[in-house]
Amino acid sequence: MAEPIIRTQDLTIMFGGHTAVDHVNLDIMPNKFVSIIGPNGAGKTTFFNLLSGQFFPTSGRILFKGHDVTDIPAHLRTRLGMGRNFQISNIFPDLTVLENVRLAVQARSGIHYQILRHHRKYSRFSDQAMALLESVKLSGKAAQPSRFLAHGEKRKLEIAIILALEPEVLLLDEPTAGMAVEEVPAILELLARLKTDKRTILLVEHKIDMVMSLSDTLVVLANGRLLAQGNPRQIMENEQVQAAYLGGIAP
Repeated sequence: MAEPIIRTQDLTIMFGGHTAVDHVNLDIMPNKFVSIIGPNGAGKTTFFNLLSGQFFPTSGRILFKGHDVTDIPAHLRTRLGMGRNFQISNIFPDLTVLENVRLAVQARSGIHYQILRHHRKYSRFSDQAMALLESVKLSGKAAQPSRFLAHGEKRKLEIAIILALEPEVLLLDEPTAGMAVEEVPAILELLARLKTDKRTILLVEHKIDMVMSLSDTLVVLANGRLLAQGNPRQIMENEQVQAAYLGGIAP
């Protein structure tokens, strides 16, 4: 049986007297699409921040491919293979769409820009970046400054930047946040294509119909605690989950 690619052991974080994530024990299996859901204030984004290294836990451990990464900062977790987006788009607005992705490709290679080296020496990075833009259907806008992209297009660009880092795990925190209704299907299509790539995807998303259609596993948090996990049908039929959503409290 495969070992979990991510494992949390009694993962806990407290802010003052408030416990935002409360002794969560969770195994994430490789090559699965896992969505984390829960009522507002359930601790979903805080849990993501712990996994990606934005926050460090008060207690407990995080294992990635069997190695303890609990005290490893975010940028080093990225190098280990954990790529994460944010609810607020995080791109370089004055660079072109292509340059945003090319810089990520170059960073992954470990080669830094040298001012006296001819730009054609970096053409392979541009070629790789263009291929990634094609994968998210943004190649037609490669030459324009990224600030002119629509909000949904910026979210797709952000995913291309993450993919340029070649992560084994994608951590996607509400990729449709702030989108107009007509922009959502493009992201849904992109996520469905990413799922076929046999990579591990963790998604936080409020759109239940979206997570139901995409997810292999649903993880439900409520009041910072792990309330339930299972396939979409099991979760939708779970009475504790229904109570948490309808009543706003976990039993």
